[in-house]
Amino acid sequence: MAQASGNSAGKSFFGRFGVHIAVLILVTIWTIPTLGILVSSLRDKDQIIVSGWWNSFSSSTQTEAGRLPPPSEQVEKDGRFVIEGNVFGDGPVRQVSAFGVRSAAPTQYAVGEVADLGDGVTLQVNEDGGAILSSPIAFEGARGQRVYYASSAPPRFTTENYETVLFSEGIGRSFINSLTVTVPATIIPIMIAAFAAYALAWMRFPGRALIIATIIGLLVVPLQMALIPLLQLYNGVALFFGVPSKTYLGIWLAHTGFGLPFAIYLLRSYMAGLPRELMESARIDGASDFEIFLKIVLPLSFPVLASFAIFQFLWVWNDLLVAMVFLGSGSDQLVLTGKLNALLGSRGGDWEILTTSAFVTIIVPLIVFFSLQRYFVRGLLAGSVKGG
Repeated sequence: MAQASGNSAGKSFFGRFGVHIAVLILVTIWTIPTLGILVSSLRDKDQIIVSGWWNSFSSSTQTEAGRLPPPSEQVEKDGRFVIEGNVFGDGPVRQVSAFGVRSAAPTQYAVGEVADLGDGVTLQVNEDGGAILSSPIAFEGARGQRVYYASSAPPRFTTENYETVLFSEGIGRSFINSLTVTVPATIIPIMIAAFAAYALAWMRFPGRALIIATIIGLLVVPLQMALIPLLQLYNGVALFFGVPSKTYLGIWLAHTGFGLPFAIYLLRSYMAGLPRELMESARIDGASDFEIFLKIVLPLSFPVLASFAIFQFLWVWNDLLVAMVFLGSGSDQLVLTGKLNALLGSRGGDWEILTTSAFVTIIVPLIVFFSLQRYFVRGLLAGSVKGG
């Protein structure tokens, strides 16, 4: 008996230890990308291009191009024509490790080496970027010699990326637009789904099983496939009543329609697991279905309501497609994701804006998640255990 007890205690100890390790690994996996976005959003734009965020606290090697002074500044020394300058120009001085005169071979020569460029022309570049170009005959042309070089730069962090994003024209308006879209589009589905879930869980009526099967089937319908038919239907209704089609009401209804199947499914699974004795006792006391729903089921269902609110808020806040279709792309209609997408331009090559924009967009969802996270797991898992 003592041995069995010891084994049980040992298994319990290692079981708890294993769970803690697993949770730590999962938290780390989810935290590392967020940390990477935050660090990248504070880095210099030139360093983002040449190295990953994990190298942000060490010097980075960059390959760039500079130009020496034009031939008009050449001087004659000991029978040779010499042009002296610095490959960094007026920029900050860094440490050069190699140089070249062709883009295909930017590090062909070691720093300090006298490179033979042909026809007696030589070029020497020192560690501080100082360069000496020498030729037996006078240089001609209007532009100076282009020099490619590899240099190491110390880590540089800046808030310029956030200043570009947060203080760009229209960003405040787009933030308000996102809140105007997201808050009602989160509340409306919850209100409708809560009533529907109670009816499907505790009320008996013809066609109930068919409705539940239809809702489950709607869960697998891709949003993109239903978007065009829904838009045509909405535009037809708007035209019939003579009202504008690009309104907040339209996008609220669209997000409500796309979110209702999952909301009803999640809430019904939870409500169906509530103790039957509570409902029967309330009915014996003369309570109606509406009173049972309002005074008993709704307060007990707050964890699952909070769980769905997190999901719906994240989906709507990060949405771009539905907002562009149902709300429009005008300067006073763009949501935050649309405005940040416009800042990136058609090529999307501004990496510093991309990382900063990504972190800006997740700030509000993170606040919502951590405010409701204590209900999150409880709401998702409670429906899997039936009441006694």
